[in-house]
Amino acid sequence: MSPYTALIVCALLGFSQALDNGLGLTPQMGWNSWNHFHCGINEKLIKDTADTMVSTGLLAAGYNYLNLDDCWARTRDNKTNVVQPDPTDFPSGMKALADYVHAKGLKFGVYSDSGSKTCAGRPGSLGFEEIDAKTYAEWGVDYLKFDNCNAGKTKPEVRYPVMRDALNKTGRPIFFSMCEWGVDNPATWAPKVGNSWRTTGDISDNWKSIMSRADQNEPLYPYSGPGAWNDPDMLEVGNGHMTTNEDMTHFSLWVLMKAPLLVGCDITKMSPTTLFILTNKDVIAVSQDKLGKQGKRVRQDTGTMAEVWAMPMSDESIVVVLLNRNDDKNQTITVDFNKDLGWPASTKATPKNLWAQKELPVATGSYTSGMIATHAVEMLQFTPSHAAETGRQHHERRHHTRA
Repeated sequence: MSPYTALIVCALLGFSQALDNGLGLTPQMGWNSWNHFHCGINEKLIKDTADTMVSTGLLAAGYNYLNLDDCWARTRDNKTNVVQPDPTDFPSGMKALADYVHAKGLKFGVYSDSGSKTCAGRPGSLGFEEIDAKTYAEWGVDYLKFDNCNAGKTKPEVRYPVMRDALNKTGRPIFFSMCEWGVDNPATWAPKVGNSWRTTGDISDNWKSIMSRADQNEPLYPYSGPGAWNDPDMLEVGNGHMTTNEDMTHFSLWVLMKAPLLVGCDITKMSPTTLFILTNKDVIAVSQDKLGKQGKRVRQDTGTMAEVWAMPMSDESIVVVLLNRNDDKNQTITVDFNKDLGWPASTKATPKNLWAQKELPVATGSYTSGMIATHAVEMLQFTPSHAAETGRQHHERRHHTRA
């Protein structure tokens, strides 16, 4: 049996297995080096970023993974085949860096590739999956982003389960982030392989790219759930080429789609506005809601470019994003409780503006926004009266029991 045939047989047998690490019950949150720094990473940058994740409150807000992307590795040891970090950029090695990150209360992630080389030409993991997984576990790695470059004609369905099984074999819980770019419909097979899977090509820091990724990712909502998430790529919030409204829209849609929230800017130099967007506790609570249902677009007006997106929450409320995709005109947008949300037409619900963190007057049957600027959103959580009453009674019972 040829090595290639053996790889195929091993992977096909692996489809009866599943990733068994207990991770990703809510979408992962953290920071990744690629969007801003690309290959310009080093030990000092990572340590400074770890310090800043703590000092700015990002860790407290839930961003607990600090992930190195491509270009940290240089070669493999000639005798052991163990991957070696770049000695100039990472002189202390990965174990020491992981220890530093862990000491800050963070988790440590690295990057590799399912092909022979990474996208930047560094050592890939093809044929070295067990060696690499064992090495990562020994270093204390908590997260692996696994790319899709330089793999020849071997299908991702064959390559990715091999690393899944290697990670499982280590006994260390390592979040498995598959960066397959959506080229082979990963949403249909990846839930048994990874904790998340890319559904799109690489994102860029501009409005067209953000909306293109959202449009590609949105129809895949049936495949997403706790432990297994669609990934339209990392956040561009704070990288400087979009307006504040566009950054807020980007973040709102990623939250509603249960996408990974991986910060991609230089957080050591981020503005107060960027920090506000990234740490709004009411918006993050939507991402991390335990129900784990990905939101979707429920109405699209091709004339006005107004859209209504919605996502159910575990407390029976529904989060709605009213999106103005129009390039030229500000506009109001109405959400119909019956047609858009599936509630009875007479439903009364209390809306809360999540970005403003402000509760609004009770609405009956529908809600019409204020004027929404171009490329902006209004993000609201609607709690129907019966759910609010149930929640109030539950709170009173708990308070009475404690008393």
